[in-house]
Amino acid sequence: MAKSITYVGLDVHKGTIMVALAEAGMRGEVREYGKIPNTPAALKALAAKLAATGRDLRFCYEAGPCGYGIHRQLTEAGHECAVVAPSLIPRKPGERIKTDRRDARNLAKLHRAGELTAVWVPDQAHEAMRDLVRARQAAVRTLRQARQQLSGFLLRHGHHYHRPAWTQLHRRWLASLKFEQAVHYIVLEDCIAAIEAATARRDRLETHIEAALPEWSLAPVVQALQALRGVGLVAAATLVAELGDITRFTNPRQLMAYLGLVPSEHSSGRTRRQGGITKAGNGAARRMLIEAAWSYRFPARISREQLLRQERLAKPIRDIAWKAQERLCRRYRTLARAGKLPTVITAAIARELSGFIWAIAKQVQPVAT
Repeated sequence: MAKSITYVGLDVHKGTIMVALAEAGMRGEVREYGKIPNTPAALKALAAKLAATGRDLRFCYEAGPCGYGIHRQLTEAGHECAVVAPSLIPRKPGERIKTDRRDARNLAKLHRAGELTAVWVPDQAHEAMRDLVRARQAAVRTLRQARQQLSGFLLRHGHHYHRPAWTQLHRRWLASLKFEQAVHYIVLEDCIAAIEAATARRDRLETHIEAALPEWSLAPVVQALQALRGVGLVAAATLVAELGDITRFTNPRQLMAYLGLVPSEHSSGRTRRQGGITKAGNGAARRMLIEAAWSYRFPARISREQLLRQERLAKPIRDIAWKAQERLCRRYRTLARAGKLPTVITAAIARELSGFIWAIAKQVQPVAT
């Protein structure tokens, strides 16, 4: 005889967890259990107490800043646990009251109804690589802000550099600038020091990413994705770290939708309107694809650097990469001749590029751990 099921909704916060229970069946009771401390010991005691009734427990909680520790603890104890995407939780438009009790009850009830969308949960090694990649992304943002601050400072004082910036020549030009106020020299040197520190941090983290790759189970996928034009080591590592197991998407369209690269749509009756891309899902992976898409504005060719990256890859992967380059370069020129904006073109190229990434990932087997 099958066990009865109890659905457990957890509204997780830094210090506490609000718990609600929903019995199986559409008319089953939904009740508040209470609040417990957010500690492994308290969670273990809760699971043991609820399991003592002999019912099958199915937990769920929203993905958030507390991470996946609760999921790992409950699954190791033999219970089913879903980490839910907060943006995809159904909400009533007219509801204006939000409390921890209501959130926990709502999670339990929706989990019982099968209305919640679970996110993919990485293992600890994958999460560590993702943290390293995101640290590098933070360093890139800091560098960009430091450069913008220096450019703004120079613009206010009428200094313009009409060549490509952030080169050795640009650095020498900065050293030759003259100001009327002595304090401005201090500001200039401080801005330059901030840029140099941010650059060193970014380069250091990129070195760490490269050093950590051989021990990662998804390292073969990272190596294979580098066969694509515009996808270097850091870009490939970022894509795989953010997307995880790409083969979990049953077709390329699912991956495109997950990345938010499909057009938004509002259709009613005979009216059908499509707008900009949805920008749903993972923004960091989408940004990397957009950056890679810019390289397809040039004619299709295999550069020396790309040839070196492809040397140890299987022929099917190299064939997919060349097919992608031929198609996307041709597609870029076609859209440009049609008068499309460059931003619209790169978004379209990035969407198709994600399909080729899915095809390459299907050719690669991760390393067993």
